[in-house]
Amino acid sequence: MILLGDYHTHTKYSRHGHGKGTVLENASVANEKGLKQIAITDHGFNHNFYGVRRRDIPDIKEDILNAKEVTGVDILLGVEANLISLNGDIDVNIEDFEFLDVLAMGFHKLVHMDKNQDFWKLSMANIFSSPFAPSKEKVNRNTTAFLKALDKYPIDILTHINYGFPVDALAVAKLAKEKGTYIELNGKRINISERDLDTMASEGVKFILNSDAHTPDRVGECNEGLNLIFKLGIPLAQVANIDKLPKFQNKRG
Repeated sequence: MILLGDYHTHTKYSRHGHGKGTVLENASVANEKGLKQIAITDHGFNHNFYGVRRRDIPDIKEDILNAKEVTGVDILLGVEANLISLNGDIDVNIEDFEFLDVLAMGFHKLVHMDKNQDFWKLSMANIFSSPFAPSKEKVNRNTTAFLKALDKYPIDILTHINYGFPVDALAVAKLAKEKGTYIELNGKRINISERDLDTMASEGVKFILNSDAHTPDRVGECNEGLNLIFKLGIPLAQVANIDKLPKFQNKRG
């Protein structure tokens, strides 16, 4: 059993020191750990503090080409997009798909939202309420926004589900399966219950192991997800990057 790829890694392009390393450093660590492929998925454009800037995309592309040549690791250019509206909008424009190889999406705090209603009901409602006993209304609202995003966009990976944003994980996973979207088992945190993961696995949901690395040394560190796979007996055939490489909707070429 070999982990061949890591599709949620951050670099210095996640601004203000949120990501610590370079593309080359991430790829070098990946190469040392035997990974064949990684994705650079810095934070989406609407994040007020950590978001990658569109004007940096040419520099990221150049860094990727250089790192590929130096390390031999295949490097995909992606983004970890932000949910920005109750209607399922994310901070990726049509023209952005020209350069995207992979599109990850999750909920994050401190993200710019155009409408006050979205800001209060998505952002503030989830930042300042208890994560331990979310109301049914909030869970339904959050879930609906995720489902609408899956309907609107070719999302490849849903990142850290339920982290700071409680949803009906089974409903989200069911639509993700239909859309060809992978459910992430995050190397830092997994907030999906074991019961729900077991149900997802039995229904044929596809998973992907990712590190969510913000420093180069964390690239490829997915032990938390691996431990759950073994504990729950999730079939390895349903894990996209074990003994094989995943197929993404957005990958060009």
